Amino acid sequence: MIYRIFVVIFFAVTISAQTDNSNKFEILPDGLHFLPLKAHFQEARIGVLYYPDNGNLKVDVGNNIDLVYFSLFCERHRFTLGIEFMAYAWSSSFQGNRLQIDAVDGFFGGNLSYSYNYDNSRFISRFRFIHNSAHLVDGRYDKDRDEWIEGYDPIPYTRDFAELTIGHQFYPSFGSVRFYGAVSYSTLVRPSELQRAGAFTGLEVSFKDIVGKIFKKDSNIFFAMQFSAFGNPNHTMDLHLMSGIKIGEWDSKGAVFYLSYYKGHHVFSEFYTRFQEKFGIGFLVDFI
Repeated sequence: MIYRIFVVIFFAVTISAQTDNSNKFEILPDGLHFLPLKAHFQEARIGVLYYPDNGNLKVDVGNNIDLVYFSLFCERHRFTLGIEFMAYAWSSSFQGNRLQIDAVDGFFGGNLSYSYNYDNSRFISRFRFIHNSAHLVDGRYDKDRDEWIEGYDPIPYTRDFAELTIGHQFYPSFGSVRFYGAVSYSTLVRPSELQRAGAFTGLEVSFKDIVGKIFKKDSNIFFAMQFSAFGNPNHTMDLHLMSGIKIGEWDSKGAVFYLSYYKGHHVFSEFYTRFQEKFGIGFLVDFI
């Protein structure tokens, strides 16, 4: 039934775009409509976050692509349908040219994004449905003792959740400001003690003229923060702060170098009952 509804919408939009000059339709459009939230861990990205206190790494691998773009009535109204696949892994050691992976969180799903462009700002929104599962892997297993390290056995962790994010981005003379809020609800959770409802809110500010060009590319000093409450199993507040520099235009592809501070529930869902406070040094690529 859902498939039939999607097909009807797809062809209705296609026919409308072909018969009305004010509407546009495109398969595999350039760029990315809704840009990944910098301080949100559950975003598709490629990068590494190094924790100096113990030498551990958080390794991100993922991609987010818009499959369909269409505008209705005028080009200020923009819609995209996309898919995203991602995972982040905890590496407790990288000696001997080998990453020892202890835990992995995997995500895949789809999204529908909408924006309305004003003269110097835009309203942004994204609805997505994501499957999240978490796993312990061989780096967390003591082969000599034939047991899991610290006696912490794997748990069947799963979330299937819908998430709606709404925000606004505007462009003052110094750069860019984006603020947002989101609510989520999980249709499936394991273990059952996990709360189904969650929320987060955040802010990103970039400054384009502080450093100037680097390797003939624009650069942006930025600050990002996010407060989250996901109910793992209690709705206590998690905080993530980031600050760094991006080489490349702020809303385009580029390389990001940053410092990170996080305090809250463990980032890796297999350890959702634990809390952590971590400082990190990171690098990621915006492949917009």
